Amino acid sequence: MSLKIDRGLFKYDFIDYHAILCVPVDADVKEIRKRYLKIARCLHPDSCAATNNAEKQLASNLLSKLVNPAYEKLSQEKKRTEYMIVMSQMGKRLLQESTSIELTSDVAKNLAGTPHLEHTYKSAIAKIAETQYDSLENLLQVIGLISELNLVYLVRNVSKPAAAPPPTAPVKNHTTPTPTVNQAAPAPPPAQPKEESIAVQYIRRSQELIAKNQLAQAEVELRDALKLEPNNSRCHSLIGMLYLKQNQTTMAKVHLDRALQLDPSDETALEGKRKIEKILGQKPGSAKPVATPSTGVKRSDKSEGGGLFGGLFGGKKK
Repeated sequence: MSLKIDRGLFKYDFIDYHAILCVPVDADVKEIRKRYLKIARCLHPDSCAATNNAEKQLASNLLSKLVNPAYEKLSQEKKRTEYMIVMSQMGKRLLQESTSIELTSDVAKNLAGTPHLEHTYKSAIAKIAETQYDSLENLLQVIGLISELNLVYLVRNVSKPAAAPPPTAPVKNHTTPTPTVNQAAPAPPPAQPKEESIAVQYIRRSQELIAKNQLAQAEVELRDALKLEPNNSRCHSLIGMLYLKQNQTTMAKVHLDRALQLDPSDETALEGKRKIEKILGQKPGSAKPVATPSTGVKRSDKSEGGGLFGGLFGGKKK
């Protein structure tokens, strides 16, 4: 299936990432992230509702070649700022060429003439988003329709940039912003590979947050990754270590055990298990170590369960 789209902004050699995610062109990062997660669950191999291999392959291609790049562009501040500057310039260009613009859908023609631009535009986007990815065969046509709406909105709203406040000043320089942005573009290295899985992207961000000691945000990233890839051992081992760092031993043990079920050689999970055994091994030993030093305390089979788990579940039956 060809992924070429020839309607709306795509017709002018511009990739309309907002249309791919079906979010308004002034959507904030929180709204973009929420929409992306919903689409990713729909298309990801572990949660896709496709009934045959061909549909699953199509869903996977759409996720990797359209949806993931769109989220990468719109979720990172510097890349999004650059993109919104170019989009604003596109709106100015199209305003000059407005007499030659052809709209193919009734909803776009209605938007072009309505006095209630904001309300009509956002209502139409929200309604289309409800079913955008229901039919993958018709998806490109739907994205083209959304891009027509974005085109009309940009042209009518060109007097005020569609971007967030940061791009406002550079937009006034009609020809010079692009070199300025190109100098800043190489700065964020994280978005380098497009082929890495969604979970790897979340893991990378979580590790950056952990390095800054922003543990709550790191936990959010790892939980989002597990929603998409519940059988990712790396995610389980990292979130297990995160809980261990916050002294949440029980939650840490659940995730580290799951990581080792999925990958018995996971070094991070093995290290976490050793730390838990050391923590739990101290609890029963500190309660009654002096009473039975000469009898060998080991108590054959009964204390095998007490060594690691006694601290969690109390004493064994006698």
